Amino acid sequence: AVPAMVFLGVVMMPFYYGSRVRSVPEFLLRRFNPATHLFNALTFALAAVLIAGVNLYALALVINALIGWPIWLSIAISALFVLAYITLGGLSGAIYNEVLQFFVIIAGLVPLVIIGLHSVGGWSGLQAKIDHTKLGASAFSSWGGVGTGHWTNPLGDWIGIVFGLGFVLSFGYWTTNFAEVQRALSAKDLSAAQRTPLIGAYPKIFIPALTIIPGLIALAVIPKLGGAKITYNDAIPALMGKYLPNGALGIALAGLLAAFMAGMAANVSSFNTVVTYDIWQTYIRKGRRDRYYLNVGRVVTVVGILIGVGTAFIASGYNNIQNYIQLLFSFFNAPLFATFILAMFWKRTTPWSGIAGLAAGTIGAAVMHFAGYHIAYFYPHQMYDPTHATVNAQMVNFYGAIAAFIADLVVTVLVTLVTKPKPVSELAGLVWGVPDPNAPDPASVPKPVWWKSPKLLGGVALGIVLVLSIIFA
Repeated sequence: AVPAMVFLGVVMMPFYYGSRVRSVPEFLLRRFNPATHLFNALTFALAAVLIAGVNLYALALVINALIGWPIWLSIAISALFVLAYITLGGLSGAIYNEVLQFFVIIAGLVPLVIIGLHSVGGWSGLQAKIDHTKLGASAFSSWGGVGTGHWTNPLGDWIGIVFGLGFVLSFGYWTTNFAEVQRALSAKDLSAAQRTPLIGAYPKIFIPALTIIPGLIALAVIPKLGGAKITYNDAIPALMGKYLPNGALGIALAGLLAAFMAGMAANVSSFNTVVTYDIWQTYIRKGRRDRYYLNVGRVVTVVGILIGVGTAFIASGYNNIQNYIQLLFSFFNAPLFATFILAMFWKRTTPWSGIAGLAAGTIGAAVMHFAGYHIAYFYPHQMYDPTHATVNAQMVNFYGAIAAFIADLVVTVLVTLVTKPKPVSELAGLVWGVPDPNAPDPASVPKPVWWKSPKLLGGVALGIVLVLSIIFA
């Protein structure tokens, strides 16, 4: 994620500001045509409410594990809280809440890591216990068992990890997912917008320690984790209930609730923006006053949360939420990233190639997803299981993202070669190297002091990642 966040801050944010767009679908409208714009707006809206449902379901799991409330009641109460602060506070309210919630999350998870490690005998004790699980010593190696042909790593081979997860899914999420880009676009100026993902990259480097280590501890100390009664989704809530006293348990519970509420708020607020401005204002009710669209946005927020309540029950059908999230990203983010990169760097890309590529990428992800379950290579020891119980779903999703990206690129290029491109005069600010004469010149923006330099912030973040990658290779 960190390389993608650095790319967003150093390369993409100046481009977004130069194009003067309010959303990624708006960029597609200006760069391609209304058909491409509408297709992306609809698919993004669908993705937003599906991911919002994931966050609601995760909230319900925490409440159910620690308090005992039914899943449906937990989902409903959580939805009401998120609805209140998004509706009353809007985007700025959601952003301020996310900032405050971040510190609550840290305060809740840090004690869990410390107490959990102490209980298993420290780092060496954790390694010894994990050695006797099905993960084994490879759990402490990032690149162990990733060889092609006979992989043993839980994430599969290096091709899926590097190109599927590291490139397509990661860069697609951080650079074209409007739920993330929207936060940076709301900054006061270009300099602040660039620093938003770059500063966020630093805690992102260390956040995995607060999620991966508790997961390993849970695997070592919670019997039958991953079975029918205690799924992997229950790992951290179960660990909290086991180790934390009442006071610390309350903080930890608040931290988890805050994390999932922040995730849902991000997706619902971006769903609001895209439906209100990119669909309703553009295709249904044009030319109304701002007050009208403000009221429409409030209604859309309520509708989005209600749909999210429904999609939470779709997420409940997955044993591992992360598998479901990566599946959604392979369907929605991977094709968009391919289309966006071509449109951004290749002036020849034509209007009708946009929707053709997006559709082909989505179909490619679907074909790979369903075909992958019938290919022996995606099963441990490359032994096909007719019940599909042992399939490496994460690996299938990574290859699905690769398939979506390649299908989108190929179809976009082929359609471009047989259709007419836009005149260069209509591409001002929308293609790299074709600046908009009416937009502020990035070179004229006052340079920040040296320690706020985007290149310095990004370079240091990448350096830390490189060092940690070598240590845990």
